[in-house]
Amino acid sequence: MNLLRNTCSEIQNIISENLDQILHLRGTKKLKEDDSYVSEGDLLCERLVIEYVTSLKKNIFILSEESENNDFSFDSYQYVLVIDPIDGTENFVSGLKEWGIGLSFYDHHKHVMSMIGLPELNMWMKSGDKIDTFKSRIHGLSSSLSKQNILELEEGFEYRIIGCCMYNMYNVIRGSYSVFQNPKGAHCWDILPGLNLALENNCSVTVENKPYHGEFLYPNRKYRFRIEHQ
Repeated sequence: MNLLRNTCSEIQNIISENLDQILHLRGTKKLKEDDSYVSEGDLLCERLVIEYVTSLKKNIFILSEESENNDFSFDSYQYVLVIDPIDGTENFVSGLKEWGIGLSFYDHHKHVMSMIGLPELNMWMKSGDKIDTFKSRIHGLSSSLSKQNILELEEGFEYRIIGCCMYNMYNVIRGSYSVFQNPKGAHCWDILPGLNLALENNCSVTVENKPYHGEFLYPNRKYRFRIEHQ
């Protein structure tokens, strides 16, 4: 556990030390097949994390949003590290500060360590941190919702759509949102760090309308989820 916590702390330091270079790459966006953006900033963040983790010479399989490396077996590795190098790339390339990085370590199917970072805001959260909490009436929503989804929202709440899953999860975990939900679904690298940090901080978490208990989520599909701050 100490090894993985120290690994997350070192990755935080590496991203922070290279932040100016990452921000310099905001103007390098390209469209992917799913019509979302990727930038050289995403790829630099990914490379920095992979190079550091590889240098540890531990038996870690790295599963990243920007790499086609989804074929692995838990039986062949001590750990699986799931990375989202930049979550909220649309925000990042548009000059907004609300973008993040997420990491989640699994020992076979058991979660052991996660971290969410919002580097430009200098806000970081990892497993084991003591978190000051708030009491909010705000409901956070995924930016993937359609106009019809929005029209169907229940009345009586304050709603926010920010466009970065890591940012939204950070905020529901600390109670700045009362709820964050995505009824359309997101990939495992978007949500595993936040789901597990939410569980560790006594939030109520459901995935596909069932209670979530930290299970590994595979990258071949999207998952609907809801997190409620208790």
